[in-house]
Amino acid sequence: MVDERADEEMDAQANEDSATDNQTASQRLRAAREAAGLSLADVAAKTRVPMRHLEAIEEGEFATLPGATYILGFSRSYARAVGLDATTLTDQLREELAEGGLQPMSARQPAYEPTDPARVPSFTLAWGAAALAAVFLAAYFIWRSFALSPDAEPKPTKPVAEAPITANKGTAAPAAAPAATNGTVKITATDSVWVKIYDADNVRLYENEMQPGDSFTVPGDANNPMIVTGRPQVLTVTIDGKPVPPLGTGERSIADVGVSAAALMARPAPAANTSTAGSVAREGGAPAQ
Repeated sequence: MVDERADEEMDAQANEDSATDNQTASQRLRAAREAAGLSLADVAAKTRVPMRHLEAIEEGEFATLPGATYILGFSRSYARAVGLDATTLTDQLREELAEGGLQPMSARQPAYEPTDPARVPSFTLAWGAAALAAVFLAAYFIWRSFALSPDAEPKPTKPVAEAPITANKGTAAPAAAPAATNGTVKITATDSVWVKIYDADNVRLYENEMQPGDSFTVPGDANNPMIVTGRPQVLTVTIDGKPVPPLGTGERSIADVGVSAAALMARPAPAANTSTAGSVAREGGAPAQ
């Protein structure tokens, strides 16, 4: 009798495992949520993903979502919230999307952070910005037409006094050191952020949701490596251990931004702080004003 009961339990477990293996990624997410006693509202609060997107994922209605990259990002956050292995779940979902004809978006397209849909600008905001840009452009051309008019009289200018020559006679001024064009580039996350790095041939070099402390070293032989991310302000970039200016302020996502040593050194330097510039001048021996 004991052996028969044990056989029945093993058969029941086998049937349950088989049913789980046959579940789609959407069904696995729903089952895990219900097993954890969570509602969709609970998952939305944990992941900051809108409920309408979570409902579409559970129903398998992926065509209503912005794109495959969003689907994978939302599902990864959903899986973590209900205790599933995010990597296994997204791998299964990626195969299902491929079978359904959906592929991740091209690396050339600007992307917003998958786990932060609030960063996607609204349709009204986009049109408003375009209209404002058109007004500024028109105003510039009107001003330029008056400024270049032949009737406009040039304003008198004050002669500029020549700066005194402080170098000793016969001593050549030192040449400026050339900017470094190679070096080891390392990207480190200070907060959770989705990052994708690819080369000029759209070959993916790295793609992951980085956690605080995670880092990636850009291959030195990569062909024009570039980055796309929605939160550039939480990434620290160094060349041979020396920090470089941030990739962005976080006001908008970035895409197709070069992260080779040459590309990073060619970026314009940020505006210097007035108080800092004065302090540096005084340290260099210039008299304080």
